[in-house]
Amino acid sequence: MIETDKDSGCIMKLLANLDFAAAQNVLETLRQKSASAKHVWLDASDVEKLTLPCIQIVLAAVKDGGAVSVVNPSPAFVQAFADHGLVWNHTPKELPMDGAKNHIEQPKADAPDARNASEPAANKRILTIDDSKTMRDMLMLTLANQGFDVLQAVDGQDGINVLEKESVDVVITDINMPVMDGYEVIQHLRKNPDYDSMPILVLTTESDKEKKERARGLGATGFIVKPFNPVSLVEVIRKVSP
Repeated sequence: MIETDKDSGCIMKLLANLDFAAAQNVLETLRQKSASAKHVWLDASDVEKLTLPCIQIVLAAVKDGGAVSVVNPSPAFVQAFADHGLVWNHTPKELPMDGAKNHIEQPKADAPDARNASEPAANKRILTIDDSKTMRDMLMLTLANQGFDVLQAVDGQDGINVLEKESVDVVITDINMPVMDGYEVIQHLRKNPDYDSMPILVLTTESDKEKKERARGLGATGFIVKPFNPVSLVEVIRKVSP
């Protein structure tokens, strides 16, 4: 990534191959730049490959009037969204340079982020439990930008510790974690009357049929398939906690 600082923000030239490692880099850079309260323009003109983790980060970060815009999206960038059943139609904030507007390829409508599913209920608190920092951050970006209050835990025991101090509306947990895995989290919560009806969503892959059956048997409410679709994630949360 090449960064060019302007008085009103920063222009980031995205790499041609936005793989998983690049997704982590983009996420960290966005976090650092957002702290400066400046606008960030992601120049996607050279993108040839865009993986779903990066798509999730882009969808979570881009919103009307927000701090991030995508400019000059390449055909491959747009096609990557279509390949995952999404439509890319984001109108970026104008770049801070003379004549920039004439050089920006601007699609026709607004970005199809999770807000299209309908607004989340106010003050809903979500606890995400996952030993992967990248997954926790992607969940945080997606949910926080849709109005949810998000708490994070790095493993099952950490999640239980958080719940002893904080009240939440929904728990999202991974299965394979150190110290205490997702099965133990579900079992622990369902034994406590305070949590017997709390929605517990489990992060799985399509091939984890045995894990799904075991988690459901212990009391899991539903499942979120990794890598997740941001729109579907919000819809599932609204369904289990209206």
